[in-house]
Amino acid sequence: MASGDPSPSDDERWLVIDGRRWRRTDPALPDDLAARLRSHLGRARSAVRTGKRAGDDAAVASARRRVGLAKTGLGERGPRWWDEEVDVRIGRATDAVAELDGLAPPASGADAGGEVNP
Repeated sequence: MASGDPSPSDDERWLVIDGRRWRRTDPALPDDLAARLRSHLGRARSAVRTGKRAGDDAAVASARRRVGLAKTGLGERGPRWWDEEVDVRIGRATDAVAELDGLAPPASGADAGGEVNP
């Protein structure tokens, strides 16, 4: 890893399900930032399903772009997080949240951390 820390093991980099490797979320991301990205990811995946059911190709494309932004912010796509400095990775995640907030603002009643206000 570029930060000078010992390189993470394969178990820390990859999740294996049914013999297929999936990149894990960057463990260096602050919990609140990762939670916001996961919230956007879930909402975007739901929008993909909704767009497909409606036959709305533009909505599906827009939602898939949001899925890609969220997964890149989480470190699950794009540059391998273990090859970069932590500040670069957190900057990319922060930029992804900012762009996602602009494309699909959190629902009213949810604060910036994604928590629902009572």
